[in-house]
Amino acid sequence: PAPGQLTLEAGYLAVKDMISSIIGSQGSRHFPVVATFGILILVSNLMGQFPMFMSPTASVNVTFALGISSFVYYNYVGIAENGLLGHIKHFAGPKLPWYMFLVTGMIFFIEIISSSIRPFTLGVRLFANMFSDEKVFVEITNIFPPVTQIGFPLLLTVLGVFVALVQAFVFMLLSMIYIGEVSHHSHDEHHEEEAHGDAAVAHA
Repeated sequence: PAPGQLTLEAGYLAVKDMISSIIGSQGSRHFPVVATFGILILVSNLMGQFPMFMSPTASVNVTFALGISSFVYYNYVGIAENGLLGHIKHFAGPKLPWYMFLVTGMIFFIEIISSSIRPFTLGVRLFANMFSDEKVFVEITNIFPPVTQIGFPLLLTVLGVFVALVQAFVFMLLSMIYIGEVSHHSHDEHHEEEAHGDAAVAHA
């Protein structure tokens, strides 16, 4: 196989393994969505490294649209797998005794607020990093032209590629974590592991 094919296969396997470890054994069905986020964001980020181009992800409209898309998808997964009431119920955290209803209510309120601002935090994180990367490139290369326009652009481009990769990875990782939180597969596997552990202890 050519080096390019090996690189793509390595990336495919890495993302697939991450999905399986974070979401669970059934998480592979979410691979197309997660991989689409990653490829779209990575290509958009790298576009800014070419002269006369600007990264689409340096626009807050694009990053907020991506954040809302991730938010809508993982909530859709939660409702589809657990039902509407079950999905809402998971915001209350673990089941506590009835006399701790105030704690349950506080957890529910905090989780609702935390979940509601996720599209905003996803969008702002991506936008701020990509916009600042482009601003740093422009400002540094224009400090002492033409001196700073000879060697600095190459170094800043390497840094820009690194930032592009990291931001695409972070967005994918957070989307996987959010899907894993609402997916009952990961919860079932966790309970099965606990059951097996308890059985082993009892047998010993």
